[in-house]
Amino acid sequence: MPAPKSICSILIPCLLLFLDASSQDSTHTPPPAPYHVHWFTGKDPVDLLDIGRSIIMRHPTPRLDTAVKRPGHIYAGLLPSAEYTLQTSFALDLVGNLAFYTSNEPLENISNIYLNGVYTQKNQILVPLQGNIWSKGNKYNIINDWRYEKYPQDTYGLGSKTTDSNSNSIDFSYLRFYTTLLKTIAPDFYLGLGYNVDYFYNVSETDPKPGVVTDLDKYGFNKTSVSSGPTINVLYDGRRNSINPDPGYYANLIYRPNFRFLGSASNWQSLQLDARAYRRFPAGSNNMLAFWTFDWFTLSGTPPYLMLPTTAGDTYSNSGRGYIQGRFRGRNMLYLESEYRFGITSNGFLGGVVFVNAASFSEPVTNHFETINPGWGAGIRIKLNKFSKTNICLDYGFGLNGSRGIFANLGEVF
Repeated sequence: MPAPKSICSILIPCLLLFLDASSQDSTHTPPPAPYHVHWFTGKDPVDLLDIGRSIIMRHPTPRLDTAVKRPGHIYAGLLPSAEYTLQTSFALDLVGNLAFYTSNEPLENISNIYLNGVYTQKNQILVPLQGNIWSKGNKYNIINDWRYEKYPQDTYGLGSKTTDSNSNSIDFSYLRFYTTLLKTIAPDFYLGLGYNVDYFYNVSETDPKPGVVTDLDKYGFNKTSVSSGPTINVLYDGRRNSINPDPGYYANLIYRPNFRFLGSASNWQSLQLDARAYRRFPAGSNNMLAFWTFDWFTLSGTPPYLMLPTTAGDTYSNSGRGYIQGRFRGRNMLYLESEYRFGITSNGFLGGVVFVNAASFSEPVTNHFETINPGWGAGIRIKLNKFSKTNICLDYGFGLNGSRGIFANLGEVF
C-alpha cells in the first residue's frame, strides 16, 4: 500500500501558516511589555510562529498558553511544501494538523486530526484523513483512517532476500475506510470494535518484462481486490500526547478477520501488534529514549498481494526508515526500532534524533524468517507548535545495498 506521505524525499518548505489565535485566553490580559525572541538561546520555549512574529512584528508580545486543556481550544498547523522523490519526481504537498482537548481534566489525552494532500509530476494523488479523537475523561477513543490514493510504485517480490533487480512496476487506485471505537475498561486500558475496508482497483503491471514471471504473478494477479471485515482491538495507551509522547507506554493489538459474505475477495485473517515505550535518558533530562515494535502476521487464508505486510505499511507509513515504501513484503513481518531524541537548543526550538531499526519478512517457500534488513540514520527536529509539542521532522536514513533517502513527518515518527 502506498504511503500517505512521501518518503525518501527532499522537503523544501515553501510557506508556513500557523493558526494559533486561540493559544491565548481572552479572559487574561497579556503582558504589555514587548520581549525579544531568542532563536537559539534562552530558556523560554520558542517555535516557528514566535520566530515569524519576531521577523514581521517589531515588538511582539509573548504568546501564552493560558487556555491549556480548555475544551474547544485548537492548535492548528498548515505546512505547504515542495519535494522531489525517486517515486514521484516533483510533488506539491499540503499537510494539515489539528490538535485539541475535549475537557480540562488533568489526565485528558490530546486529540489529533491529520490531513495530507499530495499531487505529483507523475499525476499521482494521495489524500489521507486520519483522526485520533478522545471523548471527555478519555472514556471513548475514536480512530479513523480514511484515504484515497492513485499511486504507482515498484514492488520487489516476497521475503527479505529480494534485490533491486526483482523490481516490478505496478499502478493502481485505492480506497481505505477504517473506523474503530474503543471504550475505557480501566485507566488507560481500552477494548473496542472496528470495521476495515480496503478496495484496490485498476491494478496493472505498467512495465512487464518479457518472459519474466514475477512474485506478483506467482502469488496471484488481480485487477481488483476487496478486503472487508470487522476488527477486535485491545489498547493500552498511557501517553497523554500522541504527537510527541512523554515517558510512558503504548500497546495496540488488532485482530482482523475478512469474510466473503461481507464483500471480501477471500476469507483471511491477520493480527497486528504495535507496542511502544518511552523513557527519559538521562533521568531528569528532557531527552527521550523510545522503542517501537510493529509485528504483523497472516493467521490464515490468502490476503491480496497489496494487503500483505510491507515496509512502511503501518498507519502513518513510518516503519523501515532507510528503505523506499514497499521495498520488502511477505506473509509475516517482525519489526523493531529504537530512537534517541535530544535537545539541541535550550529553548526547545531545535532538536535531533538518531535511530536504528531492523525488519524481517517471512520467505515465500518456507514461511520462515531467514534474513534481517537493518536501517539507521539521524535527523533534526524543528518546533512547529510549542503548546501541542508538534515538530517538523526531517530524517536521513540508510539501508543495505546503497538504499538511502530523506524522510519527512509532521509529528514524531512514533
